[in-house]
Order: sequence, then structure tokens, then C-alpha cells
Amino acid sequence: MGGVGEPGPREGPAQPGAPLPTFCWEQIRAHDQPGDKWLVIERRVYDISRWAQRHPGGSRLIGHHGAEDATDAFRAFHQDLNFVRKFLQPLLIGELAPEEPSQDGPLNAQLVEDFRALHQAAEDMKLFDASPTFFAFLLGHILAMEAQSWCLQHDLGHASIFKKSRWNHVAQKFVMGQLKGFSAHWWNFRHFQHHAKPNIFHKDPDVTVAPVFLLGESSVEYGKKKRRYLPYNQQHLYFFLIGPPLLTLVNFEVENLAYMLVCMQWADLLWAASFYARFFLSYLPFYGVPGVLLFFVAVRVLESHWFVWITQMNHIPKEIGHEKHRDWVSSQLAATCNVEPSLFTNWFSGHLNFQIEHHLFPRMPRHNYSRVAPLVKSLCAKHGLSYEVKPFLTALVDIIRSLKKSGDIWLDAYLHQ
Repeated sequence: MGGVGEPGPREGPAQPGAPLPTFCWEQIRAHDQPGDKWLVIERRVYDISRWAQRHPGGSRLIGHHGAEDATDAFRAFHQDLNFVRKFLQPLLIGELAPEEPSQDGPLNAQLVEDFRALHQAAEDMKLFDASPTFFAFLLGHILAMEAQSWCLQHDLGHASIFKKSRWNHVAQKFVMGQLKGFSAHWWNFRHFQHHAKPNIFHKDPDVTVAPVFLLGESSVEYGKKKRRYLPYNQQHLYFFLIGPPLLTLVNFEVENLAYMLVCMQWADLLWAASFYARFFLSYLPFYGVPGVLLFFVAVRVLESHWFVWITQMNHIPKEIGHEKHRDWVSSQLAATCNVEPSLFTNWFSGHLNFQIEHHLFPRMPRHNYSRVAPLVKSLCAKHGLSYEVKPFLTALVDIIRSLKKSGDIWLDAYLHQ
């Protein structure tokens, strides 16, 4: 048996019918290195060291849960659990010893149990079932207003519209490639990491933005090390110049193209090329080459402003730092907040003002967030967790306040430590 004690030689896959070796968390903790990854799902221990490179969501996404209990993340991201468990079976090497808790560290076991009951209640209420009418209307709306097409591709990426994930994938390629000019694989690669480990440096691409901006704990680190690549105490001012205007125009364009070429995503490259061909051929007869280029820049800058303000008002003002190995619920609540719902806010944000519900249940269609929200509030109240809801304008201003606060912390550490 694996038993409690020093880790022994690497275990092979468990043999069918044979008793499973048992492991303690101390042994499992040792396997969180590049090329050596174990994780726990439903109290079973899996060695994903070699298989991680074949993980459909990417090796980084599954690797971020190395040496952790990944049960809630596993259930949050996968639509057909029984189908996915077939791929896990050859990786099974043992199980947690009976005396070991399901989660490592001083975590709230009752919170974990209550959330799993809430998740089951949401399934029983069929809140993970999408409304075809809602998304048909949304598609028509998007075709008329392409700047809003992030909304549909976002849900397709979370595999929540069609029952068969294959059709979600095909539809996402069309919406992301033909309507936006981006790679669906690239978007899922970075966006799923954000959902798995929100606001965690080097695991969430959305907050790993140093040295351009300093957020959260990076402010003190850069200050203590006397790093001054930019005037960070003024970052709340230069944010307006290089943040919202340039994210999709420059950063996303470069990162997206590099990803498709390096990862050889030729199908995505063709989809993106079809977007640019359609865009330029449609407007070239009216505006000429300079006019089309100017129009393209204007569209990208406009959607970049929308994207940055809508997505970051829920995250940048919250806790940002290094991995703290929290349970699923606590990690999502520490990194997200909601914005007060209204007809305008729901429409303008594409229902992403319900960011807490979206992060707790990433596969849930957006039109059901308001229905599950009371259940989430009750869970938070029971366990004394903060369920933060802000007015829309306050949430936007808090982005700037948070950047200024981080810049001031950097300057203080830079001058006095």
C-alpha cells in the first residue's frame, strides 16, 4: 500500500479488481513539479504527468491543480462526467487514505459539502439547460451588432448551448473565427485558466500583466526589489492610454496569431483569415485601403474598451496574488464581485454582471444566473462569506481606484523598504 509516510517509487496505473493503494496528502504534495503531477478527484488519486499534454483544455489548465483536490473544478468544466471518467481510469493510481480529509489544508469541509449540494440543486432545477430561443435571439442580435459577439462565443466556449460539446466547438469556431477573427483554441486556452484560478499570478493570464501594470501583491514585490520599469504610481492615468484602447487591437492580435502559428492551429488560422477577407472585401469598395484600415482600428478600439471595462470591473478591485490553495467556492468569491442587475446592465454586460454565479458555475447559460443567485447568496450567508454587489458606475470607478492603490503601495515600498 502507499500508506502514510515517505513517498515510495512511482505507482503505475491501478489494476482492475485489485485493491487500490492509499496515499496521504503529504505524499501527494510532493507531486506538483513539471513532468510530475498528481491530482485528486472524488478522493481518487490520478497521475497526470504524461497525459496532461493531451488534455483537451491544455496542460496548464489541469496542471494548475497539481497536488490539489480538483473535484469541484472537474465538475465545473466538464459536461458529461461519465464520459470524461473513462479517460481518467487509466491514470488512476490510488485513493486517499480513509483517515485523510477530502481536501488538503485547513479548508472548510462544510462549505465544500454545501456547495456540492447547491450544484446538485442547480442541476435538478435544470439551470444548466440552455434556452434555444434565448440564444437564437442573441445570435440574431450579434449578427446585427458584431461588437457584442464576445457574448455568444463566450458561452460556446463554456459548452453550455448545445447538448453535444462537438457542436459547441464547431459553433464557437465559426463565431470566434468568422465573426471576430480570433482562434477558438487560443481563447479557451487562456480563458479556462482564468476560470480555474482567477486572480492568481502565473495561473490567470488576465492578471499576469507585470511589468506594464502592477496589481495586488506584485506591487509590494516590485517595490521591495526596486523595480521601476514604468511610473507605477501613475498607472491609473496611463491605464486609459494603453489598457482599454489597445487590448484587443494589439495584445490579443499578437498573442492570438503567435498561438495559432506556434501551436499549428491551421483550421483556426483559416477561420481568422476568412474574417479578414470578409471584412476588407466588404468595405474596400466604399472606403479604400486607408479607410478600411482606419475603420478596422476603430472597431477594435471600441470593442476593446467594452471588453476591458466589463470584464475587469468584477476582478481587478478584488484580491490578486499568489496561489493560496483555497477550496473552489472561496477562491472564486475572493476574486469576483457582482454588479447590480438592471435591464441596461444585463444587456450591456451580456449578463456578466452576475460574475460570482458565472465563476461558480462556468457551464451554466447566462439566462439562468438570476435564478441561481438567491441560492448562492444563501450559501454565502450561511458560511459568513462576502457576496459583494456594486452599482454599475461604482464598479467602473473601482478599477481606477484599485490601480491607484496598487501604484501607491509600490511607491511606498520602493522608497522606504
